[in-house]
Amino acid sequence: MFFRKKKVEPIKKTKAELFKEYLSRALFITVGTFITAAALETFLLPNNIIDGGVIGISMMVHYVTKWNLGLLIFCINIPFILLAIKKLGVKFVIHTFFATGMLAIATNVFHGFHVTEDLILSAIFGGIILGFGVGLILRNNASLDGTEMLSITIAKKLRIISVGELLMVINLFIYTGAGFLLGWDRALYSILTYYIASKVIDAVLEGLDKSKSVRIVSEHHREIGDAIMKELDTSVTYMRTLGGYSRQEKILTYCVVNKFEMPKLKDVVHSLDPKAFIVTEDVHEVEGVRVKRKR
Repeated sequence: MFFRKKKVEPIKKTKAELFKEYLSRALFITVGTFITAAALETFLLPNNIIDGGVIGISMMVHYVTKWNLGLLIFCINIPFILLAIKKLGVKFVIHTFFATGMLAIATNVFHGFHVTEDLILSAIFGGIILGFGVGLILRNNASLDGTEMLSITIAKKLRIISVGELLMVINLFIYTGAGFLLGWDRALYSILTYYIASKVIDAVLEGLDKSKSVRIVSEHHREIGDAIMKELDTSVTYMRTLGGYSRQEKILTYCVVNKFEMPKLKDVVHSLDPKAFIVTEDVHEVEGVRVKRKR
């Protein structure tokens, strides 16, 4: 018998829950902008090391004109932000305006502080701190870089170049300009900073506590599944598969475990089937209810 599934309605949040969510988001964005400002004003700017995107353009304009860095970042970002309204949504644009406004304030707070004149230390620690601050902002649905928003808009319209490739071309022009304006050594330090910051941003967005998704193909899938649920206290899912060479139907056992549980999982599987085929992949975020075994 065919039947119509009941339509699932989205869960509506109360005003109190929405206020708490907005307050939390605003707090994290504010903290992120102050961390970003600390990196820019205390490590990078005093040593003529720049970031990519709008922040990098603003730093070069500041180098020539001595205008306020935070105000430059805010003003240069405005046209890019307005272009992104249709593609990225009103909420994202409002959050981004808030983030750039807070950064303008935060840069004035840290202006004049200088941690070190060592270029290597400035590039490394400036990149780490900058990446953490920007990652925190991105994680809360905001941005400081209008070139990313422009790249998303153009890439969707042209469909012949990816967002990443377009960003690479834009930053290539920015760092080439930095080489002529600030010196090629500063341009190379800037590229090092950008690379470090991008890796830290990825770590903040994806999380440091990575889990592993595991796929196991074995004739003893039932025993292996029961052992995993008993020894690791995690649920498993069975899926029917078809062998490519044998053309025989097999059962694939799937589960998600913490990376520290992987050695134990392998021991459990190999103790039951030394020839079991195991595939693992990194999982950056796991959400939902974890079904545990019945006691």
